[in-house]
Amino acid sequence: MLQTFSRRWARAELACAAAFAAAITALILLNVLTRSIGFALYWVDELAVYAMIWMTLLAASAAVHHKDAVAVTIATDALPQDAARVLSRLVDAVIFALALLTAWFCWRWFLPLEFARAGFDVETFQGATFNFIYSEPTNTLGLRKVWVWSIMWLFAFGLILHSLSHLTAATDRKGTS
Repeated sequence: MLQTFSRRWARAELACAAAFAAAITALILLNVLTRSIGFALYWVDELAVYAMIWMTLLAASAAVHHKDAVAVTIATDALPQDAARVLSRLVDAVIFALALLTAWFCWRWFLPLEFARAGFDVETFQGATFNFIYSEPTNTLGLRKVWVWSIMWLFAFGLILHSLSHLTAATDRKGTS
């Protein structure tokens, strides 16, 4: 069940990443067009950057699912098959640990319990924590950056899901051998 959910999540991540890639292309073309006619839209640059960030993190998480990330295989290619499998499991465990750390850093950054304790009142939260994550605006779009940064939660979730899926699949295969 976990592997199925991971596969579906990765498919959704790739679909969203592709949509962001198309949006980036459209935004760059819009930027070129508006600048060439002397009517530059400055918010387009910022939106394209944020779309690029979202695209990259979604695609990176999906790459973990598909094990398509860039890898140096000189060590695993030289090892016997059993040792290479152990090293592969170790890599999955390291990715899982990094995914948990990413989620922990998000927790420390967003402070959701403290925000809830403040009654979801931004000013009360800021006064108690000196954390301005929920009020800081983007430079040209006027959106709160918390919406841009929320991709980190999705990225952490995807990494946890995909790496846990690999670890449990490895355990399942080991148990059935």
